[in-house]
Order: sequence, then C-alpha cells, then structure tokens
Amino acid sequence: MATVLSGALLAWGVGAGGTPAAAAVACPSGTESDFNGDGIRDTAIADPEATVGGVKKAGAVHVVYGGGKGTLELTQDTANVPGVPEAGDQYGHSLAVYDANLDGCSDLVVGAPYEAIGTAAEAGVVHVVYGSTSGLGGGAAVTEFVQGSGSMNGSSAEAGDWLGYAVAAGKTSAGTPYLLIGVPGESIGTLDDAGGAYYVHGTAQTVVGINQDTEAGGAVPGVAEQDDRYGASLAATPTHFAVGTPGEALGTTTFAGGVGVFSHTLASGHPKPLYGIGQDWDTVSGAEEVGDQFGASLAMVPYRPSGATSTTESLLAVGIPGEDLSTTVDAGAVQVFRIPASGDFTEVNWIDQNTADVEGEGEGGDFFGQRITAVNSSPNATSTATTVRLAVGVPGEESTEEFSDEGAVQIFPLVGAPGAADRWIAPGNGIPSAPATRMLTGLSLGSTPSLLYVGVPYGPADGRAVYGFPWGVESGGAPTQTFKPGEGGIPATGVAFGAVVR
Repeated sequence: MATVLSGALLAWGVGAGGTPAAAAVACPSGTESDFNGDGIRDTAIADPEATVGGVKKAGAVHVVYGGGKGTLELTQDTANVPGVPEAGDQYGHSLAVYDANLDGCSDLVVGAPYEAIGTAAEAGVVHVVYGSTSGLGGGAAVTEFVQGSGSMNGSSAEAGDWLGYAVAAGKTSAGTPYLLIGVPGESIGTLDDAGGAYYVHGTAQTVVGINQDTEAGGAVPGVAEQDDRYGASLAATPTHFAVGTPGEALGTTTFAGGVGVFSHTLASGHPKPLYGIGQDWDTVSGAEEVGDQFGASLAMVPYRPSGATSTTESLLAVGIPGEDLSTTVDAGAVQVFRIPASGDFTEVNWIDQNTADVEGEGEGGDFFGQRITAVNSSPNATSTATTVRLAVGVPGEESTEEFSDEGAVQIFPLVGAPGAADRWIAPGNGIPSAPATRMLTGLSLGSTPSLLYVGVPYGPADGRAVYGFPWGVESGGAPTQTFKPGEGGIPATGVAFGAVVR
C-alpha cells in the first residue's frame, strides 16, 4: 500500500504571474483531465529537465487550467509535495491522469524514476496529486508510491529500479480506478534490469506486483531475463492493458522485444494475463531481429466493430523503432493488433513509411514509432477511420541533410488502409517553429478526444512549446492551441518544456 502523507494540501498558484484555479460547487463526473471540477479540460505539461531552486534536472510539471483560470507549477519544492528537489530526479518524466478516489475531479500521477530513496540512487517514486474544487492539491494529501513501503513492502527500493519510468491510468469498464506503474530496472533475483510493474486498483489503491516470473491470476507471459526491461512502456483501455518489454530476447535474438496483454478482470486479486505478443509468432508479421525493440512504445484504444452493441474490444498499437526495412537500418515501424473480449489477438495492420500511399520514405535512423499515441473520439459507437486515429513520432526524420534529426509526426487511421488518410506534421510544416538540428520532434505526444498534442522541448528556445492539432488536420495544417514558456502564466524558465503532455 502506498504511504499516505497526513494533512490536507492547500491550493496554490504558480509563483509570479500565476492565478489560483477557480473553484466549482462540486466536481462533475464525466469530464476527463478536469483537476478543478469546473467541467473544462485542463492540461499538464512536464519539464523533467527543469532547474528548481538552483538544482538542475530536478523537474517540474506545469498545469494550465482550462477556460483561462490560471496555472500551477508543481515540483518537489511545492508545499506538501513529498521530497525535495535533487539533481537529476526528473520529476515529471512520466504523467497520467485519472480519478483515483472517484470524487469527480481528475487526479494527476507524476513519475520521478531517477529519485534517490535513501542511499538507493535512481530507485524512483510516483506521486498521485489529487484534484479538488480548489484545483490540484486542494483536497486529499498526496499519495506516494515507494518500493519497500506498505503493500510494496515485498520488494525494496534498489539503485536503478526506475520506479515510475512509465505510468498509465484510467477506469475499468466496471468503473474501478486503476494505475499502472512500470519498474523496468527492477532486478529479479540475480537478473539485472529484468523489470516489473505494479497494478494499483480500487479507491483503496490495492497494489499488485507483476513480472515475468509471477503467477498473477495465471501465468504471466514470458520468462524474466536480464535486460528485458519489462514495464518500460504501458498502455490501457477500460477492458485491457499492455506491458512492453523492449529488451526481451527471443531465442538468441537480443532486444527483439515483446508485449504482454492482460484483462482488468481480477483472479485471486490479480489482473488476468492473456498472452504475449512478439515477432516470433507465426501470426505476427516481420521477423525478430536484434535491436528491434518491439514494444518500446504502446498505445491502446477501445474498439467497437460493426454490428457490436457494446465496446468490449481494444486496438493495440506497438512501436518498433529499431525495425530494419530490408537494408534500411532503424527505419522503424508500428504494428496494430485487435484484442477481443475473449480469444486470441489478430494483427490488423503493419505501418511504416514504405507502406502503400503513406507519405515519406523509410530511412536509416528515422526511428518511426519511438513514440505513439492514439484516440477513439467516439468509443460508444462503431469505430471508423475518422474516429480511431494513431499518431506516430519519427524523431530521426530529416527533410534535408542540413537539419539532422529535426523529427516529424504522422497521423494514421487505425481502421482501414494507413495511407488512405495519413497526415504529416513537421517543423516548418504545421509546427510553427522553423526546422533545426536535433529538435527530435515526435518524442513527445499526447492526446485528447479532439486534439493531438505535439511537444517540441528541444531545438531553438523560441520554438519550444506544446502545439495542439485537430486529429483531422491536413498535412502541414496549423495548430489550434499553443502552450509556451513565458506566455499565459507559464514561467519563461523552461529547459525541456513539453517533454511529456497529458
């Protein structure tokens, strides 16, 4: 069980220029990412490399309340937030949003995988900061997840565990809140970096550990091996969740990668394992290759096929940034799988830049699929190419040799032919910032039902921002929303502003 710090948090604003969030009468149910209960979506933007109180890379999270109701800067130097800023903590390396206590206000999950716990460097910590009618932190005390405490007492905080490297959260189809926490540096016995994950469920926040050597509601797919890095990526829907193992060796093929798929249905208190997916399966396209890193990124959305009267299936997109396309090394690809309510998975698509009618061309070092995000804007209706969309980051993309690794983002339908309605966004082509070397555009992606968020945390300082594009934007179309340091109450001191967006 997580350690719950006593005392109620106070509402706060962001230093100079910040304004407190406007309070609502009560937190309404049904609005996602609404931290202050006013019925308007809010946005959390991380700068995990931010300097806090003179401490480099301590990390910060900036919250922008919708409707022009102020901003908040959240760090470990904020009153009633556990811990203190330390060099390299990278508070905000991962973010997730869900309603942990079912009070109708959204709560923010913040991962700091490089936090030292005692003498254990980079052991990691995860915070749940609760929303309220006064905004984030105005209600219940922060919940802190640390290995070796409470229900995580079965394991200890060890150097290099990286607890919180990845997080995902939401509500099951039965209405139960859940939180997934990746621990990809966890040692299993003598196996370094075998990895693991925690499944936290219910308002009581019951914690269940998962790794490839556990019997968790059934046999977890795979076997724990050194450098598997189980839990390096996570994705979930109300019916399923997936855990990425990008370091998984398939036979003698190292770092080929794999993905484990689970149901939220509990068996003996554990989520039910369904199966593992890898490119060594006969029913999966491609072949396992050294360094593919199948599962380095994951995205998952609810799926309702034609004729179904409820949404019980999921679509799982798997990023394979190290995939070689013939002799083109590390061009990258994405595979899409249909996960039914019962029975086996089905591969429904393979996407790369050499796919028919897809814009662009697969080139060495593109790393297509290093980051992905997806959306189903109408989960209670039959899924279509318009409502079910996928965004793929291509951080190694370059338009000319002058601007190496400027990066780009491509948007695809998750249903039907990928090239039938793909879109292209890049610096100077939709993203207002001019192209420059090592912008690595596509390393930061976030999504809402209406907008795709593209973070540009690197490159020239005047171009660092988060840009919101409609999912139906044309190639090169302009963003409809922009968050930028120094504007709208956001401090102008960003280092990697927009590295994570939720």
